[in-house]
Amino acid sequence: MSFMSEFREFAVKGNAMDLAVGVIIGAAFGKIVESIVNDLIMPIVGAVFGGLDFSNLFITLGTVPEGVARTLAEVRKAGVPVFAYGSFLSVLLNFIILAFIVFILVKQLNRLKKQAPPAPAAPTEDVVLLREIRDSLKK
Repeated sequence: MSFMSEFREFAVKGNAMDLAVGVIIGAAFGKIVESIVNDLIMPIVGAVFGGLDFSNLFITLGTVPEGVARTLAEVRKAGVPVFAYGSFLSVLLNFIILAFIVFILVKQLNRLKKQAPPAPAAPTEDVVLLREIRDSLKK
């Protein structure tokens, strides 16, 4: 089997295609969760903590030049190293929400798969005949 035909067989297998679809949907789903966290959850959390904006929580690891605004984007733009723990908290919250949603989805899929086991198939004519012969020999 040539390399190209082997690769073609691998690429069109169901598992490879399912994986590709899963990765694409996962990337899109990740963006949805990121928007939920950044646009819906974090503003509410910030309001609960007195208008705190988590995305701008950072510690500078160098001196900030005069005239530079004290926002994360401006400080990074000025080339000052920062410890951006607010961004990390947002990403961590994204991950926790995404992991929880995936857990719920997998749990539901597993619940749907766990249906009653199928009833055993009826024995064939040969097996029934052999059982009758066995039973008659026992008498």
